Amino acid sequence: MNKNFVFGSLLLLLAACNSQPAVDELTMIVGTYTFADSEGIYTYKFDQENGTIRPLEVIKMDNPSYLTLSANQQVMYVVSEKHDETAAVAAFKFDKEEGKAELMNQQPTYGEDPCYVATNGKIVTTANYSGGSMSVFPLRYDGSLEPVDTIFCGNIGGPDMSRQETPHVHCTAFTPDGKQLLATDFSADRILQFDVATDPAKPRLLLENTPINNDSGPRHIIFSKDGRFVYIIGELSEAVTVCSYNDGKIQVIQTIETHPQGDRHAADIHLSPDGKFLYASVRNSDDGLAIFEVNQETGLLKKVGYQPTGKHPRNFNITPNGKYVLVADMNDNKIEIFERDLQTGLLTNTQRDIQLSMPVCIMFAN
Repeated sequence: MNKNFVFGSLLLLLAACNSQPAVDELTMIVGTYTFADSEGIYTYKFDQENGTIRPLEVIKMDNPSYLTLSANQQVMYVVSEKHDETAAVAAFKFDKEEGKAELMNQQPTYGEDPCYVATNGKIVTTANYSGGSMSVFPLRYDGSLEPVDTIFCGNIGGPDMSRQETPHVHCTAFTPDGKQLLATDFSADRILQFDVATDPAKPRLLLENTPINNDSGPRHIIFSKDGRFVYIIGELSEAVTVCSYNDGKIQVIQTIETHPQGDRHAADIHLSPDGKFLYASVRNSDDGLAIFEVNQETGLLKKVGYQPTGKHPRNFNITPNGKYVLVADMNDNKIEIFERDLQTGLLTNTQRDIQLSMPVCIMFAN
C-alpha cells in the first residue's frame, strides 16, 4: 500500500475529527428581566468539563423570563412576562451552534405575567401568574404558534390572604409517560391534572386533582427520570413535597423543609442528571440552595447540605454531565458557577461569576 496515501488519509481523518464541535461545549441560553440594563436573551458557550464560558449573541425581547426548547432544539419558546395585554409567548427558530435566534411569530397569552412555558411537541402551554391561568397554543407544522386555543383558570382557597387572595398558576409540566399535563395551582394549594393521552393537542381537565400541604403555594415541579416520583417546591412553605406517580395518580408521601428561615420565597427545583441528589433554591434572608440526597427506590429525601448563593436565586440549572450548577442571582445581577461533588452532591463556588443584569432563567442545548 502507498505510504503517502495512508499518511494523507490519516491527516484527513484527524482534520475531520478536529472540525467537530467539542462534546463538552454546551450552548447556554439565559432569560432576563429588561427593567434595567438587560436587552433580552443572552447566549453563551459553556464548557461543562472545565467551566469556562464565552459570550455569543443577544436576542432583543421584553422580559424573556422563562424559555424552553423543542425536542430537536431547533425551536425556542419564550414568554414575555408583561403585566398587561402585551403579555405574550414567542417562537424562535434557534441555531444552537451559533446561539442565534430568528423570530417566527408570537401570540398573546391573554393572561398577565406569563412566567413559565412548556411543550410536548403538539402544544405549548404558558403559566400566567397574575392572570391566574394556563394558556394552550396548538403548534403549526414548523413549530410556530397558533393563536391561543384554550385557557384554564386557577383557583383560590389557600389561607394566606396577602399571597393567595387571587388565582395564580406558576408552572406547567408534562408527565414523562405522556399521559398528563400538570399545573401548579398556587393559590389553592393543589396540582391541577389534565389528560393529554386521549388527544395530545386538546388537554382535558380531570375531576381528580391533588391537594398539596395547606399554605404551601406550589410553584415548580420536577419528575424523577423513571417517572415514578414528582417533586414540588412550595414557595410559601419553603418545603419540598414528594409524591408518587402511578398510572395518572399522584399521592403525597413526604414533606421536608429546605431551610428554617421561613421567609416564604422558595423558587426552583432540579434533580442531578444521575437522579441521586435534588436541589431547591430559596430566596430569603439566607439565600441559597438546599441539597437533598434521593433514595432512588422510595423517592424519599434526606437533607445533606445548604449552599449560600447571591441575592434572589430565582432559577438555576445543572449541566448534563452533572459537574456544574449555574445559579441566576437576579438581585445581584450575576450568574454564579458552582462545581458539584458527584459523590456527596455538595457545591463549591468557583468564583467565576457571569455579570448580567437581572438573570432569571438558564437553559442548556447540546
